[in-house]
Amino acid sequence: MMPNLLAGPPPTHLPDDPAAREQVEGLVAAGGDVRPAAAAHPASSLAWAVLAEQALDGGDAVTAYAFARTGYHRGLDALRRAGWKGHGPVPWEHEPNRGFLRALAALGRAAAAIGEEPEAERCRDFLRDSSATAAQELPTW
Repeated sequence: MMPNLLAGPPPTHLPDDPAAREQVEGLVAAGGDVRPAAAAHPASSLAWAVLAEQALDGGDAVTAYAFARTGYHRGLDALRRAGWKGHGPVPWEHEPNRGFLRALAALGRAAAAIGEEPEAERCRDFLRDSSATAAQELPTW
């Protein structure tokens, strides 16, 4: 049987990092500062995404932009290690992907808040191309 050459790349599934996830979730549940989780797990997109979301909620778009950009780039590194070739699905339904997708959405929101429209649009397109579900689930800008 001939392979379907139009199918596109397979979905990328990031590995779980239970120690980082549990620390972030525990700090969020307790209303604590998530910075210790980002310091202990600097490769965790989830930690940086939560920090970015909190900064956005607090009205600090510049700090949010820095946190989100860090989470986004750490997520790109992880995606590449997982075999991602620069495009293709990154499903929201696979929970370990959510840190990267949240960082990407936060980066778009922060970019829009500081008037960086080309970046905001690029993030919007990238999020939609990566996961239609994430684009529906996450806050829009």
